[in-house]
Amino acid sequence: MASHRRPKQPNRARVTVLTATAAAAVALTSQTAQADPKPTKSEVKAKVDKLYEEAEHATEKYNGAKEKQEKLQKQVGNLQDSVARGQGELNDLRDSLGSMATAQYRSGGLDPSLQLFLSSDPDDYLAKASALDQLGSKQAGALKKIQSKQRTLSQQREEASEKLKDLEDTRKELGDKKKKIQGKLAEAQRLLNTLTAQERAELAREEERANRASSARVDLGSSASATQRASAALGAAKSKLGSPYVWGATGPSSFDCSGLTSWAYSQAGVSLPRTSQAQASAGTRISQSQLAPGDLVFFYSDLHHVGLYAGNGQILHAPKPGANVRYESINNMPFMFGVRV
Repeated sequence: MASHRRPKQPNRARVTVLTATAAAAVALTSQTAQADPKPTKSEVKAKVDKLYEEAEHATEKYNGAKEKQEKLQKQVGNLQDSVARGQGELNDLRDSLGSMATAQYRSGGLDPSLQLFLSSDPDDYLAKASALDQLGSKQAGALKKIQSKQRTLSQQREEASEKLKDLEDTRKELGDKKKKIQGKLAEAQRLLNTLTAQERAELAREEERANRASSARVDLGSSASATQRASAALGAAKSKLGSPYVWGATGPSSFDCSGLTSWAYSQAGVSLPRTSQAQASAGTRISQSQLAPGDLVFFYSDLHHVGLYAGNGQILHAPKPGANVRYESINNMPFMFGVRV
């Protein structure tokens, strides 16, 4: 016969605990929602722009390490070539010394006084003896040359070894800086991915409008460049309007900020350092009121961004990842000073 007993009801204490637990879970969920609200499109954009700025700062550090690496590679190559040439010269000196020693040994079988006594032509013998003395002097000179060449080769090998160690350290530094840049860009992309497809499309349209506005007719005023090379550099940079920003790039199809300025001035026959910080010492420092088209303009307290003054308060620069080479107001970033090359 089936049992019809009523199920056991939870006691009042158990109900109270369950109710309190549920209430705490709801409260915790509510607090979490309040603590971590979904960021708005403008908040994401601000964070992404900050990450791009940090990535650009890291890019200039990367550029400096890369320039150092290239110089070290050249120095190591030159030293290795010099060591190879020096070793060849040392081998030639040793061969020459060996030939002299062999010749002297072959001619030195008799005592010199006995050779003179037996000689049918004493005058001829005395002439040969004089030549033999000169040969000894040549041997001494050859030995000194060999010793000097060995010292030089030892110094060059030691210097090359030190340069190779510096090169290895610089390569590691380069890899670390590259990872830092990639990490910043990846974090920016992760933030962008938190937006809806519509919000991402709106940001893309805003960026495209900024690029198009730069390509349109921009009023640059009528100020003249202070020098012919500045005019030529600005003209070269204008020909790259619309080229994409790519970190570490120096043209001719893509650029980072200092890559654009160094490329532009190279078209004017002027060699600028690779990084924005180094370019800040490439000429005469000037104030904003003194700027003329083609002068270099530097931004942020650590000078990690550089562009070219274009006139009428506008600069021409490679702004950031995702943007093209374009004109922008000089007031869009904290201006530090200009440099006239």
